[in-house]
Amino acid sequence: MKSYSTFLIILACITVLACNLYSQTNLAAKKKIYLDYTEGALDSAYSQVHWAPNYKLVLAQLKSLKELSQSNIGNPERIQYGSAASAQLDLYAPNRQNAPIHIHIHGGAWRNGNGSGEQAYNGRKFIELGAMYIAPDYELVTDSSLSLYPMVHQLRNAVVWTYQNATRFGGDIDKIYLSGHSAGGHLGGVLITTDWTEYGLPADVIKGAFLSSGIYDLYPVSLSSRNEYVEFTDKMVEDLSPINHIDKIRTPIILAYGTEESPEFKRQSQAFAEALKKQSKELELYVLKGYNHFEIMIALGNLFDIPGELMIKQMNID
Repeated sequence: MKSYSTFLIILACITVLACNLYSQTNLAAKKKIYLDYTEGALDSAYSQVHWAPNYKLVLAQLKSLKELSQSNIGNPERIQYGSAASAQLDLYAPNRQNAPIHIHIHGGAWRNGNGSGEQAYNGRKFIELGAMYIAPDYELVTDSSLSLYPMVHQLRNAVVWTYQNATRFGGDIDKIYLSGHSAGGHLGGVLITTDWTEYGLPADVIKGAFLSSGIYDLYPVSLSSRNEYVEFTDKMVEDLSPINHIDKIRTPIILAYGTEESPEFKRQSQAFAEALKKQSKELELYVLKGYNHFEIMIALGNLFDIPGELMIKQMNID
């Protein structure tokens, strides 16, 4: 009888401990870590696949469009712009002199997107209209000790290389424009908040920027599951959040995002736009109705879709 009583006491203790553990786990799951987001909700908000059920089909379309574009415009000149193996760029030179120049920074969550010809579809409209198109690769975060600094350093060097060398290929260095999507939108934001005089370039070397579906404040990102492959530090978050350095911007900006993107990608663009307006920066904001994150990638390359048309208009290509 005594052993049975002991068993009941132990069972009761185990039950209480299990209930406490379940309660603590449940509370942790419901704990808000940023705005109204729990940890799981914030992870979801920075993962676009949760908000684009057709993303595999869109990526398949993009692959076909890239291959078709490459067959029409030919292979780019592959150029080493820095010392690292990843510091290469695709250059499509126009058959003219004094052509406007467009630099496109690719996305891919900071860990995908490199490769010769990968940005051919996006560049085709510029090339066929007589502009120079440059698409730099950069050190992916998974190849750089999980830091964003190396890719930023490289992309700044890519802009410097463009300014110093583009005239040899027919480009007009007084007409350099920039675009970026997703992670490229973030990196493009870092580039336009760079003090270019520190690199021996004019402060307004970039004459216009089109940034779509980007991240402009790294703090909430650092709390999400992206910290599994990026080692965020307080300094990195401060240094590489464009929203913290708006005073350095010397170029007109077009911001765009889709209504079907994740809530955080929409909020990031909205917050960046508000911050730009408060500092009286030259800004146009476009909300693309019905577009998700991946569908915008197709729209970017289409001369007759809103993003493609906006970039051409910004560059005043005749």
